[in-house]
Amino acid sequence: MNKYANNVVEYPSFLQDSIILEHYGLNELHLPAVQHYRDCFATLQPSHPWNSLEMKEFLYKIGAWGKIRDTNKEGLTVAGLLMFSEERIIMEVIPRYFLEYRENKKKGWSTRLTSQDGTWSGNIYDFYCKVQEFLPIGKGRIVSAMQEMLVNMLVHSDYKGDGGVLVDKEKNIFHFANPGLLPVSMEQVQEGGISSLQNPNIFKMFRLLGQCKRAGYGVKSIYDAWSKEDVDAPILSQDNELARTRMIVHVPDSLLERQKKPLSFINKKNNSVNNDEKTNNSINKNPDSISKMDNSLINVGSSFNKGVKSYNMVDNSYNKEGSSINKEEREVVSESIFMTEDVETELWNIAELARKKKRLSPAVMEEIIVQLCKKKSLRLKELADLLERTPDGLRNNYLGKILAKGLLQLKYPDQPNHPKQAYMSVE
Repeated sequence: MNKYANNVVEYPSFLQDSIILEHYGLNELHLPAVQHYRDCFATLQPSHPWNSLEMKEFLYKIGAWGKIRDTNKEGLTVAGLLMFSEERIIMEVIPRYFLEYRENKKKGWSTRLTSQDGTWSGNIYDFYCKVQEFLPIGKGRIVSAMQEMLVNMLVHSDYKGDGGVLVDKEKNIFHFANPGLLPVSMEQVQEGGISSLQNPNIFKMFRLLGQCKRAGYGVKSIYDAWSKEDVDAPILSQDNELARTRMIVHVPDSLLERQKKPLSFINKKNNSVNNDEKTNNSINKNPDSISKMDNSLINVGSSFNKGVKSYNMVDNSYNKEGSSINKEEREVVSESIFMTEDVETELWNIAELARKKKRLSPAVMEEIIVQLCKKKSLRLKELADLLERTPDGLRNNYLGKILAKGLLQLKYPDQPNHPKQAYMSVE
């Protein structure tokens, strides 16, 4: 019997994220976050058997849902609540829960994002995805280590503690701070090899997305990444009185140079993947929908149905019947690389057959997709717009198989849910 039904403050810390909240069910989830997680999981592991599971069973497999043995009671685990619920609901169970990202300038914060600002869900998965957009981009050991640092903080936080989770950027310095102390000595943490997890289920969920590759080596990998750079080494410290852990890192200036904002990738017919929260097909029309924001996490145009095969009902058509997702005028998402008019014209020409014929053999469609991505790395939304197919249909029926065959590769293979994820040719 689950005696911890309402408040995690009294939970034993060694079971913190495994506790089953029998009064918290699927209605307490922020469904777009769950679907985004599933999309990323399916992109990384397209042939995994869990992709075909119903939502509740999928959540059970990853540790977000629990069943109390010898009873018919079940519910979200604390890990599932933290990862996929909404801030107000999370605070019913964990009153001190708080997440914050901020960038400092001399006259105050230039950017600030908190779990309480009401413009997004406030759960830790959405926080992770949003903060990624402010971290250095590209390839290299430091870029990977920054990802590791963010995940490490979220995995090891004691969410019952004071002060909340904080990522603070000032010039080229990042501060990561979280409630909770290190479970082993400072020397053991820096040496690596000893795994003692504060939140094992949250760790599992991130590991399934390709993060947390080696349990017990997170901090060591961070120090190793900086050891070959001409910048100050990371500083790891603890405040025993406040029960908080903090890491400070200096990032090379070259990694902080932001790419220019791109020109819009515009369909000649002024059609694009639906990103207008006012259309009938918007994933979430609620005022706090994260799909309203410019950096929306739900950037694949997918529905949050129980499976991962949504919008793939009739011949994978993109615009059939009155419920067509391109029935409305739509505006396309910007790409991370400038596109000349000549390249854009070539892309439309290559995809013309797919737009004209709604039934193509898999081999023909795969060849068209490969040829498109040889011209330019393309995001899922862009492919869907060019081919007039649904994002889910492309991912489930073609892209996973093409990746498995080695004909294409992900632009960010180690970060499947990267906000600028794209498909590109294999060099």
